[in-house]
Amino acid sequence: MGAQTQALVSAKWLASVVKSHHLGPSLRILDTSWYLPMMKRDAKMEFAQSHIPAASFFDIDECSDRGSKFDHMLPSEQLFADYVGNLGICNDSHVVVYDASDYGMFSCTRVWWMFRLFGHPRVSVLNGGFRNWVREGHPVTGARAGHEPAKFTAALHRPWVKSFEDITDNISTQSLQVVDVRPYARFRGVEPEPREGAQPGHIPGSKCMPFFKFSDDDGMMISTEQHKQFFERSREDLCKPVCGTCGSGVTACHVVLAAHLCGAPGASVYDGSWYEWFIKAPPEHVISETKSKL
Repeated sequence: MGAQTQALVSAKWLASVVKSHHLGPSLRILDTSWYLPMMKRDAKMEFAQSHIPAASFFDIDECSDRGSKFDHMLPSEQLFADYVGNLGICNDSHVVVYDASDYGMFSCTRVWWMFRLFGHPRVSVLNGGFRNWVREGHPVTGARAGHEPAKFTAALHRPWVKSFEDITDNISTQSLQVVDVRPYARFRGVEPEPREGAQPGHIPGSKCMPFFKFSDDDGMMISTEQHKQFFERSREDLCKPVCGTCGSGVTACHVVLAAHLCGAPGASVYDGSWYEWFIKAPPEHVISETKSKL
């Protein structure tokens, strides 16, 4: 794949690459699995038992700002560069990301977005993830892949990440269309948040497009036309800036990928997302049908 790297690749295509042993610095595979505590799954342990051959594990929590009190906030350019360089990724590498969630795609879009955010467009999501890879009967392994460290240079594209201050300003300016991809009941405020210390609800002016609706029942991405229809039903204009948010900035990246597939590659992410918003925002900016901020 050249400069126009496809955002989605199929299991069939990746399996042919694995079978032909055309792996190495030019193509790296990353298992980016990450789960909420309530899911009761150990991503690292599962990876050690079974993963796509030659894949390395990308730890979203490790490759983050460890000094922040909020979960997996973005790392610095240097930290990201060092982390992915140690995985054998250089600036010429085509990176394919996937996760092993039951959704087909859950956390992998976060890492897809991170690579693009740090100036590396040669990154693709494995459509359907590990779930579909196994369903199609492709090989798995528990063997660890050894990679020589590589040099990676990162360059943050600042407009693609939004801060608490940006979203606060947007309440009055409405320059961004804020899209919340959490389940609708959490958005409304009628089902609890999975993190302690936060109640459900949403940011003023935001709209809900649950992340799992960007995929079908088999965990495969819906068609571009279906994506466009979903945006239209949600009254989101892809000709105007879109910003994704969720619980902590992981599944928010589904809306970025969907917009990209629809020909709108400039969507951003509110990195701190709902957890940061709930902690920092005044009570009148926490919108909920049934609960108020403590």
